[in-house]
Amino acid sequence: MPEPSKAPRDDMVRKALRLLVLLGEAPRGTTLSDLARQAGYPVSTTHRLLKSIAQENFVALDEEKRWNLGLRLFELGQRVLHARGFTEVATPVLEQVTRQTGEPTLMAVLDGHDLLYVHYVEGTQHVQITGEPGRRGPLHCTSMGKCLLAFAPEQQREQLLAELELPSLGPKSIIDREQLAREIEQVRQQGYATADEEHEAGILAIGVPVLNPAGVAVATLSTAAPAFRSSLEELHTYLEPLHRAAKELAIGLPRR
Repeated sequence: MPEPSKAPRDDMVRKALRLLVLLGEAPRGTTLSDLARQAGYPVSTTHRLLKSIAQENFVALDEEKRWNLGLRLFELGQRVLHARGFTEVATPVLEQVTRQTGEPTLMAVLDGHDLLYVHYVEGTQHVQITGEPGRRGPLHCTSMGKCLLAFAPEQQREQLLAELELPSLGPKSIIDREQLAREIEQVRQQGYATADEEHEAGILAIGVPVLNPAGVAVATLSTAAPAFRSSLEELHTYLEPLHRAAKELAIGLPRR
């Protein structure tokens, strides 16, 4: 039988981790009362948990009395990026793509039912599409998400296609499950994906998978641009540098 105190300890750890996740979704910080409301915890419990994890610098209280993620989490995140090769291996490869396209180059991985942005190289244009590392994005309406879906292991792919929520986020989002399945099969056949104002109005993107020897996507790359400056036809001309970069990263990235 488990120790009587184990379940309460586990519950408090879970609650503390929930607070960290919520703070990660508030880049400008949030107040104690707002955080407690979002988490569904009493204010006293929320405050006690925050004070505890603040002792290890996982969270911090700023001068405006708003709670933010602490530098300790940033440090750990950088260590993960370094260990997985996302920084030292990916940076020069993504920079090369951006030099050829003039547009930003983004990199993401699959994390549960979302994509997780892990790297981003800014383009040279005045108006930029960004993919802030650490942020999450949808799978069904982004070029990178479609690549991660299409080249996930078969069982995982089928499960995601059956379970994903399909909100209408852009004017052309695919919200029909059968249509999405057909789209993903087409991505598998052609080896790349596009997003035509599906995630946000006025945003176009094209993405390719970074495949391991088994043909499973370990990451994905994309180039994105505003529709007023580009077109899907122009984005197709970026496939060659994207595919070249994906092949280079498939060799250089450490095995996950």
